[in-house]
Amino acid sequence: MSTQDVELETGEDKPGFQMPHIYVILFVFTALAALATHFIPAGLYDRITLENGRTAIDASTYRTVPSSPVGLEDFMMAVPRGLADASVVVFFTFIIGGMFMVIRRTGLIDVAVDKLTRRFAARSILILPVLMVTFAVVATLIGTQELALVYVPVILPLMIALRFDSITAAGVALLATTAGFTSGVLNPINTGLGQTIAELPLYSGAGLRTVLFVALLGAAVLYITRYALRVRRDPELGLMAGDAKEIEKRAIYQNNIDSPALRFTGRQMVAGLAAMGFFAIMVWGVLTRGWFMMEMAGLFVLMGISVGLIAGLSTTRICEAFNEGFRDVLVGAMIVGLARAVAVMLEQGQVMDTLVHGLGNLVGSFPHTLSAVGMFLSQLGFNFVIPSGSGQALVTMPIMAPLSDLIGVTRQNAVLAYQLGDGLSNILYPTSGYFMATLALAGVSWDRWVRFFLPLFGIWVAIAAGFLVYAQLTGWIG
Repeated sequence: MSTQDVELETGEDKPGFQMPHIYVILFVFTALAALATHFIPAGLYDRITLENGRTAIDASTYRTVPSSPVGLEDFMMAVPRGLADASVVVFFTFIIGGMFMVIRRTGLIDVAVDKLTRRFAARSILILPVLMVTFAVVATLIGTQELALVYVPVILPLMIALRFDSITAAGVALLATTAGFTSGVLNPINTGLGQTIAELPLYSGAGLRTVLFVALLGAAVLYITRYALRVRRDPELGLMAGDAKEIEKRAIYQNNIDSPALRFTGRQMVAGLAAMGFFAIMVWGVLTRGWFMMEMAGLFVLMGISVGLIAGLSTTRICEAFNEGFRDVLVGAMIVGLARAVAVMLEQGQVMDTLVHGLGNLVGSFPHTLSAVGMFLSQLGFNFVIPSGSGQALVTMPIMAPLSDLIGVTRQNAVLAYQLGDGLSNILYPTSGYFMATLALAGVSWDRWVRFFLPLFGIWVAIAAGFLVYAQLTGWIG
């Protein structure tokens, strides 16, 4: 629960300007999307089925169709339909929250955090780059930016125990996975699919993307290290200062280093080994079986039950722990549905394809040197309504690939522009479901995150523009 939530429950207000609640922000965006369907002409592309079974648009088939603006009844159903459309992310968020609460009730997290805190007490800052490099490498190889949802509950207690804060924990997971996913050295989600649609050799151009990976990750590591050192020096200088839940976390996890060390019981050791076994199965499933949220959710249910029973929890305590975990992430799960409602309105009004068509026309008006940057900025804007990397590739790349031939941008650079536009803003826009769910798991409100992330986002945009201009001037083809 954020400070905003506490204020709503207690009826206390802080003086001066306050950021509206995230529910209000998303409802306004949904209303604006519904209103836009009354003014933006409706249009459609035909859909074609690719060799991999995915459905993409046919760039040569755009046509206007009779207007079908969203009415009051459809607008009334926006949130329920958004929740239904985003149900996989919603329920994955619930299950993650429930499973980690069961693990916490076993005492495994408390003992593990105590041991790691004592080990890294004198060099705690070193754990940040180690974790971030690990998370980023995984993301750039397998393309699972959503694994931040798994990382945050694991590292949050440790970050608090080492005298950092919840934003540090969220930042380590979100910034690292985003840097890895966006650069996409061997990422099948954005790089692989984008290059397939653009008819490029799979994973060509990996050299420049590796340099991009180092640049994005290096900037992120330096940025969050600077913030974490400030928080460790004085918690009141951090963006979580004054948050009631943050104070509670510190009371739980910031133990006195001089107190007796905690030790695993026999049952806890076996339960810990079982938990690591389940995580190993998850990695195997993602790499070899193509598992995603549905499969991982099912695995995590079994993990929570199995680890709880092995550690000696009764079935009643396991169920109660699941319920408590569900309650803790309820707001985040609801935000996912509200975020999806924006796209639901645009799709129902049949203006999504019109926006894509206009996007292509806009890019063509940029100067030659900045054409790739124009593609990047267009993708950056469009990512607000389609935050899914694969979804955006299937909708925009069939247009951007042939358009790049006309405006003198290599198709390789067009794919890079799409990767950058999609990836960097995934942890900024409140319409990104997994991102908002991750913030909920970390206990960080969106407005606090934006205050933290915006300076780095500006740095990342500058890095992206620099790479795109370089690729444009050199005629980079990979």
